[in-house]
Amino acid sequence: MPYPPKLEEEIGTLQEMLETPAVFPPPCFVTMNGKFTDYESRSSLTVTFPVTENMLNPVGAMQGGFITAALDNVMGPLSYLAMRNPASTLDIHTQYVRAVVVGDTLTVTARVVSMGPATLVMTAEARNARGKLVATGTANAISVGKGSRP
Repeated sequence: MPYPPKLEEEIGTLQEMLETPAVFPPPCFVTMNGKFTDYESRSSLTVTFPVTENMLNPVGAMQGGFITAALDNVMGPLSYLAMRNPASTLDIHTQYVRAVVVGDTLTVTARVVSMGPATLVMTAEARNARGKLVATGTANAISVGKGSRP
């Protein structure tokens, strides 16, 4: 899977640092056919996801759980990269704005808002191919790797 150059470099460095290497990208990301498109070191990550038929709800729009999964599939990797350590999501909140339909592309950009020694606050925006806002999200994560503080 091709990565933006800085992302590829930092994934390699992170894998070398971890006691137990993490699978990157994780299987849930691969299942949603995500594609990394932009990365700013330790601060933001952008990924695109095609909206496919297997993601639709009964009225033909992308099911909310898949939208939240897309947000999590961007904020999750960003948390590892930002903290330079495995992290676990403490909570994730999604606000849905409009539907997105099959054949469209969902672009998710996640950003680090605040980072402490063991915790991280992130936001994310999901937009359709026309750039219209589909959903926003926030998440808090905690470092769970070697050297993390409870």
